[in-house]
Amino acid sequence: YGSSPAYITLDKGGNNLFTANYGGGSISQFNINSNGTLSPLSNLYQYEGKGEDPARQQQPHLHSVRYSPDGKYLFAADLGTDKIYRYKSVTSVFEGQPALLQNNTVVFSTPAGTGPRHFDFHPNGLYFYLLGELSGEVIVYDYNSGDLEQKQRVIADTVGAKGSADIHVSPNGKFLYASNRLQEDGIAIFSINKEDGTLTKVGYQLTAKHPRNFVITPNGKFLLVAGRDDNVVEVYSIDKKTGLLTNTNKDIAIDKPVCIKFAAMD
Repeated sequence: YGSSPAYITLDKGGNNLFTANYGGGSISQFNINSNGTLSPLSNLYQYEGKGEDPARQQQPHLHSVRYSPDGKYLFAADLGTDKIYRYKSVTSVFEGQPALLQNNTVVFSTPAGTGPRHFDFHPNGLYFYLLGELSGEVIVYDYNSGDLEQKQRVIADTVGAKGSADIHVSPNGKFLYASNRLQEDGIAIFSINKEDGTLTKVGYQLTAKHPRNFVITPNGKFLLVAGRDDNVVEVYSIDKKTGLLTNTNKDIAIDKPVCIKFAAMD
C-alpha cells in the first residue's frame, strides 16, 4: 500500500516491521507473528508536502527508517520535503495497534535542497549523521534523548552529481564513510573528532559504478561496496590509523547488487 519501498527495519523487540516507501511518500507497519511471518498491513503513515527541487521534490519521498540505538525512537528521512520525522515508540503493541505515537511526532527541517536519504548514529550515541542525496552533504547533529541539534555541514559529493547514497560510521567511531553515484562514483572518507563528533575529510576512494550501498564488517577491518552497474561487490581493507581504503582485488561477481547485510550467527 505504498509504492517503491526502499528501506526496511524492525523495532527493538522484533514485534513490528516498517518500510519507507519512496514512491508512496509513506511508512508501512506490519506486525510480526510468532512464527516470523507478517500480518497484513496494520498501519500506514502518510505524508504531504514538497521541497524546492522541481524535478526531485514534488512530493514526499520517504527513503529510510531507523530506530535510535536505545530503541525508544523511530527516525524517518523524507527526501522529498527536506524533513526528518521522529516518533516515540510504543513499548507494548497489540495486533493492529500503531507502534508509533503520532501525537508525539517531532519534525526536524533540514536545509532546503538537502534531500535527506540515509543516516547513522555514532557508537557513543551522542551524534547523528545525515546524508543528503541532492546536496551531497553530510550534516552532523548532536543527539540527545531523541533531539537533534545541527552543528556542521560538510561536502561529500564535490561534483554536484545529486546522487549521494549511503552512510556508515566505523565500529570504533573514528571514521565516517559516504558513497556517491552518477559522477566520480566512490566513497568520501572522513575522520571524526573524538571530542565533538565533527568531521574532517581525509580522502576519496573511487569504486565500481553506482555504489548504492556499502557495509563495514563488524570487526571494522573491511568495507564492502555494492557496485550495482558493474555487477560486483568490491572488498576494501580499512587502514585503522587513517581510515583510508585499499582495494583487496577480491571482487565478488553478482548481478546488480544493491544492498549488503551481515547476519549475526549463534
